Amino acid sequence: MVWTFFQGTVIDGANASRWIKVPFIGVTFQTSALAMIVLMIYVARYLAKIEGKQITFKSSFIEFWVPVFIILALILPANFSTAALIFSMVCMLVFVGGYPIRYLAAIFGMGVVMLGIFILFAKAFPDAMPNRVDTWISRVERFTTDAPDEDDYQIEKAKIAIATGGIYGLGPGKSVQKNFLPQSSSDFIFAIIVEEYGLVGGLGVLFLYLMLFFRFLVSAHKAKSLFGKLLIVGLGFPIIFQALINMGVAVELLPVTGQTLPLISSGGSSIWMTCIAVGIIISVTKKEEEIAEELEEKAARDAALQSIIDEHILREKQKEEAGEAGNIANPSYSIEGVDK
Repeated sequence: MVWTFFQGTVIDGANASRWIKVPFIGVTFQTSALAMIVLMIYVARYLAKIEGKQITFKSSFIEFWVPVFIILALILPANFSTAALIFSMVCMLVFVGGYPIRYLAAIFGMGVVMLGIFILFAKAFPDAMPNRVDTWISRVERFTTDAPDEDDYQIEKAKIAIATGGIYGLGPGKSVQKNFLPQSSSDFIFAIIVEEYGLVGGLGVLFLYLMLFFRFLVSAHKAKSLFGKLLIVGLGFPIIFQALINMGVAVELLPVTGQTLPLISSGGSSIWMTCIAVGIIISVTKKEEEIAEELEEKAARDAALQSIIDEHILREKQKEEAGEAGNIANPSYSIEGVDK
């Protein structure tokens, strides 16, 4: 992230400060996508480690929140939407993990204050942050006003595509607006889906994401360990929220953010990181199933062993009672033999 912050890169002459070019390979890589996964694993691990312990704000701030804020500070200048998504997901995860609400409220307030200071600094010294600060600030400002800009062109083309699609769409591959809409295969792919498959296709995509969200909830509920639960929530929920943000941008409910539609939009590092997150979730659920099966087998073995022991004790007791009866009938029978 430090390397990306100071180096960045340029793709086709455009500012691409979120990406770096991997040496000797020549491919570009968005480091914030990997940072989100690593940070969510770190948050889940920390919350699992402090489970049942008495924590203080000072200790948790130094050990936990300082690393989080450092990562967010490195992402924020070039990618506000990703930084906001990560911060909201971290807050959601620590809330689910049982972090004290009063501490969380203080952290949220500090985050808002630091964001305000950063905006004021960027406004006062525009040359100090030459990346995308002006871009995301202007997008928020223009979204709340009627001032025309290049984002309006994208939104208008997206709305035309959605309106043209109607109920059933124009048919697969018959989109017209994909020839005019910038980023039609990534940021605004949802508008093209609705144009080609109509309202039915758009609702179908939304339904698939909701089903995936439901599966994440079920897997988190079945997980036996707190770490497993938090890991599924921390890695799975951002995928769903990112999808909702992408759809919200396409229908102008949200300002243009540049968030892709997970598992659908074309892309490199984004699709790789999404697949890695899903793979980790599958690994957690598989491990939890194996642990559950081992516990069931152990319980079955213990029950069988206890049954054998009970049966053996019962036979010995019956032998002892039979021996005592024989000793009364035959006084010469050895008491020691009965005990044995």
